[in-house]
Amino acid sequence: MNIPSTASNTHTSDCDVLVIGGGPAGSTAAALLAERGHRVTLLEKAHHPRFHIGESLLPANLPLLEKLGVADEVRAIGMEKWGAEFVSPWHDHKQTVEFADAIDKSMPMAYQVRRAEFDEILIRNASRKNARVVEGCQVLDVEFLPENSGVIVQARHDDGSMETVYARFVLDASGRDTFLGNRFKAKQCNKKHNSTAIYGHYTGAERNAGKEAGNITIFWFEHGWFWFIPLADGTTSVGAVTWPYYLKTRGKKPLDAFLQETIAMCQPLHDRLRHARLASPAEATGNFAYACDHTHGSNYLLLGDAYAFIDPVFSSGVMLAMHSAFVGADTVDVCLRNPQQAAAALKKFDKSMRVGPKAFSWFIYRVTNPVMRDMFMAPRNIFRTKEAVLSVLAGDVFGKTPIQGPLLVFKGIYYAASLFNFKRTLKSWRMRKNNIRAVDEPGAAVN
Repeated sequence: MNIPSTASNTHTSDCDVLVIGGGPAGSTAAALLAERGHRVTLLEKAHHPRFHIGESLLPANLPLLEKLGVADEVRAIGMEKWGAEFVSPWHDHKQTVEFADAIDKSMPMAYQVRRAEFDEILIRNASRKNARVVEGCQVLDVEFLPENSGVIVQARHDDGSMETVYARFVLDASGRDTFLGNRFKAKQCNKKHNSTAIYGHYTGAERNAGKEAGNITIFWFEHGWFWFIPLADGTTSVGAVTWPYYLKTRGKKPLDAFLQETIAMCQPLHDRLRHARLASPAEATGNFAYACDHTHGSNYLLLGDAYAFIDPVFSSGVMLAMHSAFVGADTVDVCLRNPQQAAAALKKFDKSMRVGPKAFSWFIYRVTNPVMRDMFMAPRNIFRTKEAVLSVLAGDVFGKTPIQGPLLVFKGIYYAASLFNFKRTLKSWRMRKNNIRAVDEPGAAVN
């Protein structure tokens, strides 16, 4: 179907699948669908390479990179990550865990990557697979035609020209912009979690020795937790994920100075940065936790962060985005080739999209709880519980690995320990309930 032009600076095109956004989810889905012979157009508002936070991959990413055919390119830019280190001011030791100790021993490591480089690898791969990739083109409006007969998308290029695209199917991979989620008023703040982040890149940070040099380190502190992510070019990504009230205390203070003051609250992290300098201006973001109230429509899907975003403590974002793209590509392929099977395919997609956030969120909601901290700082492998938790941390939540039984045991131990330390648990629960409130809510914590 061709749509007639209505203005001299407007041109038209058509495709089978229109992808909004060229991050990991959008680029992955575009490559997979183009590879299967579908006509794919990907519209990305920015130009690659472009900065993005979230540099830590999970072992479960690696099989996806192999399937995409980009594993060697990612290996060339990546810093090997064999595990994670936890540092707590309430404990007198550090705790290191290795992915090789998970139940599935075939995924022992991952990479830390600069997202500008990683995301560019993925979007160029989509182009090589014959997807039409258009950068510097922002989607402005989407009109769903009656009787599921197609979608009309209006977009504006950087030079001001307009493009009207007719598509049979739309994939929203717009990340935290959640284009369709906002359009349908489907995006909802997560009432069980709320956080903000301030972050920057440092040169000269002190790294661990040997094989552990690329490990991510998680530092707990009074107002939340820090990430410490070593990158292959010598820089280190450092960020603080805090409760909303804490970022509000910044006032008009320069963000660089506020980040430095926050780091000073965590002596072990401060020590590793004593000879480091901030190599790029600090940045901040809020509204870290949200989800849309649905994952799809009859001719559209929400992928990755366009559907939901959870706290990044376990580095799950890129893996969940890419996994959603693989499942999404399978779903769209069925919907376009075998419409009679579309309902079943969409139901399967919906179920898959909810697995990852649910699996990680149980831990995220409790990661600052003193009982959970104790369990992370002194892991025990009773009935393979340590192996199962490491499987989750590796991103192995979608496969056939038998993690559910050991996880139930782990959760049982957590609840029993919480009950045994009831006063401490109650105090922690009340504090967290207060901390996750938006700063403008009555009774929200104020420092």
